[in-house]
Amino acid sequence: MSDAAATLPAAEAPPAEPDWQRLHPATLALAIVRLGPKSFNFLPAVAALGFTGNWVWIVPALLAFLLFSLGAAWLGWMRFRFLVGDDEIVIESGVLSRQHRTIPFDRIQDVSIEQGLIARALGIARVGFETGAGGAGKENDAALDAIGLDAAQALRTTIRAHRSDAVAAPATPASDGAPPAAPAAEDRLLFAMTPRRLLVAGLFNFSLAALAVVGAAMQFFDDLLPFDFNVFSIRDWTDLAERYGLDQWVIAHRWIAGVGALVSLLAIGLVTGVATMLLANWNFRLTREPRALRRTRGLTTRTDVAIPVRRVQAAILVTGWIRRRFGWHELRLQSLASDGEKERDHQIVPFARLAEIDPVLGEVAIARPGDDQHWQHSHRIVALGGLVGATFCALGGLVSLGFGQPVGWAALAAAPLIAAVALAGARLHRWADLPAMVAIRRGFWKPKMTLLPHASVQSVDLKTDFILRPLGLATLVFGVPGGSALASHEIPAIPLASAEALRSAILAARGRS
Repeated sequence: MSDAAATLPAAEAPPAEPDWQRLHPATLALAIVRLGPKSFNFLPAVAALGFTGNWVWIVPALLAFLLFSLGAAWLGWMRFRFLVGDDEIVIESGVLSRQHRTIPFDRIQDVSIEQGLIARALGIARVGFETGAGGAGKENDAALDAIGLDAAQALRTTIRAHRSDAVAAPATPASDGAPPAAPAAEDRLLFAMTPRRLLVAGLFNFSLAALAVVGAAMQFFDDLLPFDFNVFSIRDWTDLAERYGLDQWVIAHRWIAGVGALVSLLAIGLVTGVATMLLANWNFRLTREPRALRRTRGLTTRTDVAIPVRRVQAAILVTGWIRRRFGWHELRLQSLASDGEKERDHQIVPFARLAEIDPVLGEVAIARPGDDQHWQHSHRIVALGGLVGATFCALGGLVSLGFGQPVGWAALAAAPLIAAVALAGARLHRWADLPAMVAIRRGFWKPKMTLLPHASVQSVDLKTDFILRPLGLATLVFGVPGGSALASHEIPAIPLASAEALRSAILAARGRS
């Protein structure tokens, strides 16, 4: 009997239950923070209650809005769950309409980690999965809105290891005569920004955005301010000078007021530029991984984004009229992988010398043309738009003067300046056909150079119009996947024969690739 019992097969163990996980409970805290911007949508209802005299209903209405929003956030959190499998991640979401999505690891192009200021305080992060299913857009990508930072980093490591086939096996002693396995290559640091570099970059990042925001806010909320003084109102400053008996002195020393105003604007612009640069690029690091370039940066919002090298389509060098004279440039990469949800280009090097940028370009197999490169110029007809604008500006100034408006003198003074900038910009439209790419230069106030590999060009359109055709000119427009936020890639107003030859050469080179 015992022998027979010994031969019976053991009972099979029941299958393990799936290890479903929920988002971090701090998601509800983030929902409360997000109620701030959403509450502006409730202002018309509050204003309507106030105008109709129903003030007693404002507080109950606000409480109802708050409870409804928190209830919706709680239901969304309860109905969201995800499962990390051996080679895929499964996400289920939706309160009334359920969505079940399975994303294989080998379909994930990148795992980005983003932390806002509140998320960093709570130790959580947003994890985004870029699948490339939506092209350059983000509508078909997935995300885990808030999980623990350690869990986010572990998940990214697991997916990266799976995609690179680098999942390490348990350590075992090497057999006789067999060499030990080589250690995995470490990520290489390509570029980093020190606090001093950030400060210098901020000084070149002059901006009056803060001044515009404060001025607009004071104008909009003028009636709600506890004081009756607007720093952007000339009349208020005049009244203040009269109150203290300084009106005659100010009139006699107008140049002092002008210098003071100019110094104030410069100080505000410089402070705003430095603050913007510090917030956006604090602790900026660019590293080279086996398959991608990884960029981490940010003070209040910390972002961690990877750009697969094989998805890079073009490189764009950007500088400024003043920056260029000090040797500073910015490098952006156009890629099929978009930069989060805000930018279509990846800012890889925000502020550096060309000697620091060249090694980064080498990592994506793009070489910058040498200083002795011969450039061909576009026809000066490209300045026609600026010249037409200058003409209308001058005509507008003359009309204003005819009606007795002194502001017309400002328009007349601006017209030749507009024309000069247009003519100077036309001289800077240049291009060069290199062995494996096309280089395009343009811009006067903000010069940029686009390096476009032949293999990235999907289409080449040759365009003419009633102005270019009689001159024997044409414009080449290059279709490149991913798109660029700076401008379309084109070479305007070049000889028709040169345009046709360049188009044939690029299409032939792409056919061989």
